[in-house]
Amino acid sequence: MTKTPSQTPDSLTFSRALAGHIALIYPDLDADILASQIIDTFWPEGTHRRKRGRAPGNSLWSQNDALLITYGNSIVDGAHKPLDLLHDFLGTYVKKAINGVHILPFFPYTSDDGFAVTDFRAVNPQLGDWPDINRIASEFKLMSDLVLNHVSSQGAWFNAYRQGQAPYDKFFFEASPEDDLSMVVRPRTTPLLQEVETSNGTRHVWCTFSHDQIDVDFRNPEVLLEFLRIIRLHIDNGVQTIRLDAVAFLWKEVGSPSIHLRQTHQIVKMIRLLCDYASEPVVLLTETNVPKAENLSYFGNSNEAHVIYNFPLPPLILHAMMAGTAQHLVKWQRAMPPAQLGCAYLNFTASHDGIGMRPAEGLLSDEDQAEVIKTVRKIGGLVSMRALPDGGEAPYELNTTFFDAMSQTFNGPDEYHLDRFLCSQTIVMSLEGIPAFYIHSMLATPNDLDGVEKRGMNRAINRHRWDYPALREKLSDPDSNQAKVLKSLTERLKVRKKQLAFHPNATQFTVTTGDDRVLGIWRQSLDRRQSIFALHNVSADTVILPASALNLIADEDWTDLLSGDAIDEGDITLAPYQCRWITNFS
Repeated sequence: MTKTPSQTPDSLTFSRALAGHIALIYPDLDADILASQIIDTFWPEGTHRRKRGRAPGNSLWSQNDALLITYGNSIVDGAHKPLDLLHDFLGTYVKKAINGVHILPFFPYTSDDGFAVTDFRAVNPQLGDWPDINRIASEFKLMSDLVLNHVSSQGAWFNAYRQGQAPYDKFFFEASPEDDLSMVVRPRTTPLLQEVETSNGTRHVWCTFSHDQIDVDFRNPEVLLEFLRIIRLHIDNGVQTIRLDAVAFLWKEVGSPSIHLRQTHQIVKMIRLLCDYASEPVVLLTETNVPKAENLSYFGNSNEAHVIYNFPLPPLILHAMMAGTAQHLVKWQRAMPPAQLGCAYLNFTASHDGIGMRPAEGLLSDEDQAEVIKTVRKIGGLVSMRALPDGGEAPYELNTTFFDAMSQTFNGPDEYHLDRFLCSQTIVMSLEGIPAFYIHSMLATPNDLDGVEKRGMNRAINRHRWDYPALREKLSDPDSNQAKVLKSLTERLKVRKKQLAFHPNATQFTVTTGDDRVLGIWRQSLDRRQSIFALHNVSADTVILPASALNLIADEDWTDLLSGDAIDEGDITLAPYQCRWITNFS
C-alpha cells in the first residue's frame, strides 16, 4: 500500500479537495473509494506525497527560463538516433540560452505527426528510447505531451474496444447519428462520428480531430486512472512540465458545444491538486487554442493550469509586423490581466501547428484578418479551415513558418526581412511570461512546400526535417539566415536571462509612446530594483521618440541592453524594426 501522511490538517485539506472534485465529476460514484484509487495510482509503492501542497507562488520559473519546441526528429542524418542528434544540437548550439525543451509526442503513432498515439508507455523506436529522453531531461527542463483527448484507431486500446475486451470496451465515447450534434465546436471539417464494427455490434465513435483519432470517454473513471498512470510514468522519467493537449474537448455531452464543460475544468483542477502534492516539481500547461476569455479560464482561481499559451500573440504580432502598426497589439496588451499568483503565460509566435486565427476573434477585424491571409498566401503559405455549426467554414489557422511570414508586409517584400523577424521574436522575450521558440523559428526555416505535396497536409509546411550535416554547414556560414538568426536570438536570450525585470511574473505595463508604430512595455523586477522599457518598432520607418515618453527615473543611468547605448534626456531613435531594452540596472 502507498504510504500517505497522517491526517494532519493539510492532509485533510487534500482529501476534502480531492473528494470535492470527484463529487462534481462523478456524482454517482463513491468518492472515498475513487479517491483511494486515485491516490494509489498517482503515488504507487515507492513514491510519496508531500505533507503540504505547494502554495501558489512564482518559484517554479524565473527569467532564466526559455523553451525550445521541437519534434524528436526535427533533425535527422539517416545514421544516428534523432534524439541523440537533438541532444547534440541542444548542447552545441542553444544550451547557454535555452534551458527547457518541449519534445512533441515521442510515442509510437499512426498519424498527425505523433498526436494519434498507439502506445503511451513506449518511446517511438524510430526516435530512440527512454534513456535518450532521460538524458535530455537531466540537462533541460523537459515538457512532454499528454494526448488525453484521443488515441489512435490502430492502437491497442481501440483494438481491444472493438473486440469487446474489458475495460477498454467502455473507454471510447459513443453517440448516434440521430443525436443533435449541431452545437459541437471543433477545429476540423471532417464528420464528427465514425461508424465502426465491434463484437457488440455497429457503433458510432466520436472523433473531434480525425477518424484516426478516437476520443476517449472520461465519464468512465477507469480512463482517468489510466491517464494518471501515464502522468506518473512521465514524471518518473524526468518530465517537469505536462502539456494537456486538446484538453478543452475532454468532456462531451450530446446536445452541448462539448468544449470547456465544467467537468473538464474539474479534471484539470484535480490533476493540478495531485501535481501540487507531488514531491517532484510538476508544471501543468493547458493547450487551448481558443479566444481570450476561454483561454484565460484555464488558470481557474490559481488552481488549474500553472501555465497557459498566450494564443492571441501569434496572429497579433503577425498583423503588427505586416501592417507596420502595433495598434491592435497594444490595445490587446492593455486589456490583458497579469497572470494570477502561481500562474504564468507561455509566449510564442510559432509552434508545430499553424498560426491560430480563432484567438484573433474580436481582436482583429474581418478586414484585418483578410489582409493577413492574403499576404500569407502571397508568400506561399496556406490556410486551414474549420467547420461552423451552420454548415459553413471559417479560417482556423494559417500554415507557414514564421520566418517566411516575415518576408513581406501588406506593401510587399522589402530589405527588412531579417530585422522584421528578429523584432517579432524579441517581443516574445519582452512580455510577461515564459518565452518559447519553435525550432524552425530559431533556425529561420523556410516553408517546406515539398513536404506539403509529399505528405498531403498543410501543417507539413512548418514541420521540415533538417539534415544535420547540412544544417551544421549552414550554421557554420555566418552569412546564412540560419546562422544569423540563431546567433541573434541566442545572444538576446543570454542578455534576457540576466535581467530580474524579465521574471515571468515581474510587473508589466503598456507604455503610451504616442506612436502606433512602437510597442512599448515597462517591466519592473519583483524587488522593484530594476526597470526595463522594452521598445519595439514594428514598422519600416525610422521612429524618433522623446525620452520624456518614458518615465525614466531621474538621477539614474539608463542603458540600452541590446545596443549598449547610453540613454540621455534627448530623443530615442528606433531604426526600422529596431528593439531597445532600456534599463537602469545591468
